[in-house]
Amino acid sequence: MSNLYYDSAYTREWTTRIAEIVSREDSLYIRLDETAFYPEGGGQPGDTGAIGEARVLDTIAENGRILHLVDRQPGAAGDEVFCRLDWERRFDHMQQHTGQHLLSAVCLDLLGAPTLSFHLGQDYATIDVDKAEWTDAELDQLEQEVNKRIQRNVAVNGYFVEPEEAARLPLVKAPSVEGRVRIVDIEGIEYNACGGTHVRTTGELGLLKLLRAEKQKGNLRLTFKVGLRALTEFAAQHRILATLSAKLSTPKEELPERLEKLNAEDRRKQSELNELRARLDRYAARELLEEAESRGSAAAKLFEDRTLKEVQQLAALLTAQTPLPVLLGSRPECKLMLAHSGEAKLSCGALFKEMLPAFGGRGGGSETSAQAAFGSEDELIAFYDKLVQHLSGSQTD
Repeated sequence: MSNLYYDSAYTREWTTRIAEIVSREDSLYIRLDETAFYPEGGGQPGDTGAIGEARVLDTIAENGRILHLVDRQPGAAGDEVFCRLDWERRFDHMQQHTGQHLLSAVCLDLLGAPTLSFHLGQDYATIDVDKAEWTDAELDQLEQEVNKRIQRNVAVNGYFVEPEEAARLPLVKAPSVEGRVRIVDIEGIEYNACGGTHVRTTGELGLLKLLRAEKQKGNLRLTFKVGLRALTEFAAQHRILATLSAKLSTPKEELPERLEKLNAEDRRKQSELNELRARLDRYAARELLEEAESRGSAAAKLFEDRTLKEVQQLAALLTAQTPLPVLLGSRPECKLMLAHSGEAKLSCGALFKEMLPAFGGRGGGSETSAQAAFGSEDELIAFYDKLVQHLSGSQTD
């Protein structure tokens, strides 16, 4: 079988014959006499496209054969078929893969950091390099140098050599295959043993943009985009900055300072709001305690405008001031809690476990605290009313 992607990574369409049809459970694979579909490997995904009327969903290499996963049978063994690559996807992979080679070469040159792994994802690509510490200045220099080498528009050559010749080349690392070795040579920059597909010249990469640098298992992980991916990323970021600039009536260059001022103002307002909520909680607690002590029953209320978290804060304030049980709920969230200081002779968790099933509620808790959630406000109210009766000692059958 001839691998056309080694003859020319730019082959988009060709005619060949079906060599073999392989059926496996719910999957159908086609082997061709000649293929330009690249099989997954070396960090690069397998190609997609079409064989006749069949859609190629993936391409894999298996025991020296290249198999194409298809959504239907395009013909019988021996039939001639017209094949077509999903070219935009393939060229994108060629750009990202070649960009990785260039980025790895510059990482080695400038940072002394060899590449440990490469991943080409649908949205972005990453490399992990052997470097534990780095600076922003180093990363800026790295990105600038990569793009300078892109602009030189040097040739990217791919060819096979015998093992003896490969041993004489200044390869980045020793080949992982036996026999003839495929070399990717970025003129004057790098020799690498690689079986992937690449662009003809570095100029076809357009640009490379580093998006993120982070520590991963003690090494440096660089997330990047090349070519059209990088341009699309830049356009998206530009739209976001332009929108923020317009909404805040602030030039893009002054956005960080403006946002810091807004954050400081938000923190100040949040502090004021927390103080007002604490004051409101004290008033609410006093009112609930007066009512509960006058009745000699639990401090109980369903709130129309409080979340469960806010209810919990009020309950903590109440249980610190009274030995009576505290029963509070949030009608918007259909949630309820029961708590006491430890002096009340009841187990909140056991009581909920006993009573909840009859009201469609779910929850539980400990001796001194329990929570429950309900599917509807009606269920919440029914359970609340029943529990108030129980706690006041007037529960009826």
